[in-house]
Amino acid sequence: MDFFDGILNNKIFLTSVLAWFIAQSLKVIHTFVVDKHFNVSRFVGSGGMPSSHSAFVMALTTAIGRVHGWDSGIFAISLGFALVVMYDAAGVRNAVGKQAIILNKIIEDVHHKKEKKITEQRLKELIGHTPVEVVIGAILGIIIAKLVI
Repeated sequence: MDFFDGILNNKIFLTSVLAWFIAQSLKVIHTFVVDKHFNVSRFVGSGGMPSSHSAFVMALTTAIGRVHGWDSGIFAISLGFALVVMYDAAGVRNAVGKQAIILNKIIEDVHHKKEKKITEQRLKELIGHTPVEVVIGAILGIIIAKLVI
């Protein structure tokens, strides 16, 4: 069995990808409902409701726990990995997004004052997640893994 056959037959990995796919699809739907416009780019974008990072890692962790046992070493590794990813999504990446908002405002102010032309493009502001987006993504991942595995 080669690498690609292994991946395509790995139910744990495919469950995680399914959780990611559903979370990304829900972002498109959420944007349509909240902002009243269809934005298909939300399917591949980071940030927003729900966290697809959280859905992926918690589906992975839950599937590993169900298959290999909640007391297995691989479950412990996966859970540690999931906690780091979710902390990063809600903490560090969210802070970067807030900084991008402030920097974009500074750039706009400089442009309006015509003091000096800044050629940098606007920074992406929707990078991280709120804690609620992370928790909803994590719950989504757990539910999907429980349904599939």
